[in-house]
Amino acid sequence: QVHLVESGGGLVQAGGSLRLSCVASGSIFSTNVMGWFRQAPGKQRELVAHITRAGRTNYADFVKGRFTISRDNAKNTVYLQMNSLQPEDTAVYYCAADPVGVSVPPVNYWGQGTQVTVSS
Repeated sequence: QVHLVESGGGLVQAGGSLRLSCVASGSIFSTNVMGWFRQAPGKQRELVAHITRAGRTNYADFVKGRFTISRDNAKNTVYLQMNSLQPEDTAVYYCAADPVGVSVPPVNYWGQGTQVTVSS
């Protein structure tokens, strides 16, 4: 079992930055791949970025060049640095973890989500 706890969301003006954190507890194997998803009101949940334990990353096109995902394996923590935020980035951001991958469902573990609101 894995328990994921996100933090770092909040309200920011357009052009600003936020850093999300997600601390995982439980099975190390189950956190081989970690990632961030987001879900805006009335929209489907979408993958933002993911990272393997070895540090390989992948980003959705809509965040390339603005967001950076990283992880600290010693702390079992994954981060999402979000720069140049825009109102369309407003969503609940969810941390996810899986032994194999998070880009193809089902994803085994989810955090409770943290709200990010970007004002214009």
